Amino acid sequence: MANTRSAKKMVRKIARRTEINTARRSRMRSFIRKVEEAIASGDKSAAQTALQAAQPEIMRAAGKGILHKNTSSRKISRLSARIKAMG
Repeated sequence: MANTRSAKKMVRKIARRTEINTARRSRMRSFIRKVEEAIASGDKSAAQTALQAAQPEIMRAAGKGILHKNTSSRKISRLSARIKAMG
């Protein structure tokens, strides 16, 4: 348990940041899931539009420190490669 005032403040601060980060990560995963569902259904145009919506969300997560920059680029690259391979 935190003893000092600064440590108690950090506990509160970390709890707030964790809540925000969890929401951002969940939002990003929802966008990725929509792309993957469109790929699974075989609808190339829907998959492309879903990726257009997901791409800024993934990059925003990288900018906010949820993901590493290279991880976000890799995710986008692999999704776009899967869409390109569809037809």
